[in-house]
Amino acid sequence: MAVNLNPDPSGGHWTAPPLTDRSWYPVYEKLVEYDIPAMVHVSTSVNSAFHTTGAHYLNADTTVFMQLVQGDLFADFPTLRLIIPHGGGAVPYHWGRFRGLAMALGKPPLEEHVLGNVFFDTCVYHQPGIDLLLDVIPARNILFASEMIGAVRDVDPRTGRHFDDTRRYTEAAGLSAADLTGIYEHNARTVYPRLDALLIGQDR
Repeated sequence: MAVNLNPDPSGGHWTAPPLTDRSWYPVYEKLVEYDIPAMVHVSTSVNSAFHTTGAHYLNADTTVFMQLVQGDLFADFPTLRLIIPHGGGAVPYHWGRFRGLAMALGKPPLEEHVLGNVFFDTCVYHQPGIDLLLDVIPARNILFASEMIGAVRDVDPRTGRHFDDTRRYTEAAGLSAADLTGIYEHNARTVYPRLDALLIGQDR
């Protein structure tokens, strides 16, 4: 029903070609054939320069997004759907930079170039971060996600809640009922259409 796509099989050394390279195309061809999205998520880091969850994960999210901005992957695979976790890493925070770089590279606006195919999740561990994500990225491009065993497993002493209580942040962000329902349900059903087929099969 879904796959995990590791953009850095080297575990922090980044020796693989970018995801826009044609060596990845056989994977995309199968994803499109079966109408399956891919979560783009690295594995652990074996490189001591990059803490796995504090640096490597977030670096990967940002790196992959820039690869997609630089390339034209979705011209070749217009129905391919990719999910970038952790709120997109630095992407929402530096959206102006990415917009400017896309212009400098002669690419279409990001809304046309990537947002028809790229989605982000809500695994962001504080209210201002979620607020920024929801302010910058259209709600239709955001899927709800939380973590049972995430990067931070402790309770935030400032709030008395777990750092990864992303539902609390999402519900406090002032979204419309339609956008909130989209993030909790409808967006996932759009990105993962086989969910509906699975649910229908279970009802029989």
